[in-house]
Amino acid sequence: MKKQEQKRSELDEQLKEYIAEWRKQRAKEEEELKRLKEKQAKRKVTRAEEEKRLAQKKKEEEERRQREIEEKKQRDIEEKRRRLEESEKKRQAMMQAVKEQSKKGPNFTITKKDLSGNLSSAQLERNKTKEQLEEEKKISLSIRIKPLEIEGMSIDKLRVKATELWESIVKLETEKYDLEERQKRQEYDLKELKERQKQQLRHKALKKGLDPEALTGKYPPKIQVASKYERRVDTRSYDDKKKLFEGGYDTLLAETNEKIWKQRAEQFMKRNKTKLPKWFGERPGKKAGDPDTPEGEEDVKATVDEDLDLEEPQFEEEEEEEGGKEEGEEEEEEEEEEEEEEEEEEEEEEEEEE
Repeated sequence: MKKQEQKRSELDEQLKEYIAEWRKQRAKEEEELKRLKEKQAKRKVTRAEEEKRLAQKKKEEEERRQREIEEKKQRDIEEKRRRLEESEKKRQAMMQAVKEQSKKGPNFTITKKDLSGNLSSAQLERNKTKEQLEEEKKISLSIRIKPLEIEGMSIDKLRVKATELWESIVKLETEKYDLEERQKRQEYDLKELKERQKQQLRHKALKKGLDPEALTGKYPPKIQVASKYERRVDTRSYDDKKKLFEGGYDTLLAETNEKIWKQRAEQFMKRNKTKLPKWFGERPGKKAGDPDTPEGEEDVKATVDEDLDLEEPQFEEEEEEEGGKEEGEEEEEEEEEEEEEEEEEEEEEEEEEE
């Protein structure tokens, strides 16, 4: 009994210790969980503040960018207005100078490109888009066309105003006519200058040994690496010479060899054929009734051909059919005889070799 009580007391103590340890662990976990929740709540608040700050910053950045765009657009408009005003002043001064100056001297100007490669004002004017031209037109019209204020004017003032408008219309039409005539003269002068330049470039190309149209194209000619003498003698183009270095030499050599062999073959076929010497003794493979030499065979063939040139006899249809059958039988017999003779010749040759 004492042992059982002792064991029970030990178990109770162990259970109490385990419960106490578990409670400590539970309290520790609850404290850790509470701390994490507080940290999460703080993080949410911080994140919300950060997002709010970023949204405000983004909004300010967008407003600043829009403001810069508007300012830039306004500056561009002011710059265009200023340029148009300056061009209008220059035009007025030019028209005044044209009226004052005499008609002597050249009535054109040649604009040279800058050494830095920048485009001239005329080229920049040509490169403008349709929208830019429309915008400049609107600005120019807003400067030139002034509002007509005729409210509250008397009849005399209206007459004076109408006279002023009429005079301005006459002046504008006169300037328009002068500019059109000036443009025609300039176009004619430009055509004449282009033709002169073309002729000079043609003479220059001929002196250099090039094609006459080599310098008149859009792009400059290729750099010549050969001397003037070689350019005069060797009239091949740049592409033909380039092909020689890209494997064309082999093809050219093959074509040359082929041409030479063809010439030699033609020369060989056109040669005077010499007669072979007579064969002393019976030649191998000679049949009964054949001549002693190959030349004799050719003479026999020639005589046979001459005999065949005679007129063919005309027979009736039945005789022709019978003759055809007989000829067919004779040809078969001749073929059989030739085969037998060839076999005999082969046997004789084999015996001679043995």
